Amino acid sequence: MGLSTSSLFPLGLEETFQAARHTGYDGVEVMCSLDPATRDAMRLETLTRVYDLPILSLHAPTLFFLQFAGGLDPKKKLEDTMRLAVDLGVPTVVAHPPFRWQGRYAKNFVEIVAELEECYGIALAVENMYPWRLGVREVLPYYPDHDPTDEDYAHLTIDLSHASTAGDDALAMIERVGDRLSHLHLTDGSGHTLRDEHLVPGEGDQPVAEILQRLARRGWGGSVIVEIATGTSRNFEAKLAPIERSLVVARRELSHV
Repeated sequence: MGLSTSSLFPLGLEETFQAARHTGYDGVEVMCSLDPATRDAMRLETLTRVYDLPILSLHAPTLFFLQFAGGLDPKKKLEDTMRLAVDLGVPTVVAHPPFRWQGRYAKNFVEIVAELEECYGIALAVENMYPWRLGVREVLPYYPDHDPTDEDYAHLTIDLSHASTAGDDALAMIERVGDRLSHLHLTDGSGHTLRDEHLVPGEGDQPVAEILQRLARRGWGGSVIVEIATGTSRNFEAKLAPIERSLVVARRELSHV
């Protein structure tokens, strides 16, 4: 059970380690972002030592608003994140599917992912996304689409909020990919908005309990990472309650073997 740095936004890296330690998480997922500390091996090693918490995964800077984080070359940024994972002993890197305008990188992405995994020995788990909607018009920014589960990736991440926003059946996706699922972003969505909500698990329409129970019953060995929106407040104490509620839900449902 890990806590994503995204859950503490707009607070920073160290606050995530503090929150994870305080509420009883097993580790953290670090979103490599515009903050240089999130891509600094020495800084990250210091935090893991000070808070006695491992980094369970790194999220490569593949979000739309992070296109300038770590440079402009998307393949190099992905490879830099893999190298950082090796340096830190992190087993998994999460990445989004490529954007359509990224040319050769997008067209060769399946092969690029396989090459990087073979080179670095790290799981590169490609994450499901969702279409963008402008009024009544649907825009498909990802290549070939927002759902990577039908591509030839060895490792996948399923995000429950993204599934809700896309109108995808997350449970069916997880059953379909089987052992290729290596990572779960535990969150939720209402299914009644075009926004990516990242609700506390259990507060939306996703089959959170059934998904966690099925994974537990089959002895799944991947990481469950809580990635929720806790608002734009910088009040650290106020963010702890939803973070702790999310952990309670996860522990309860994962114990139903």
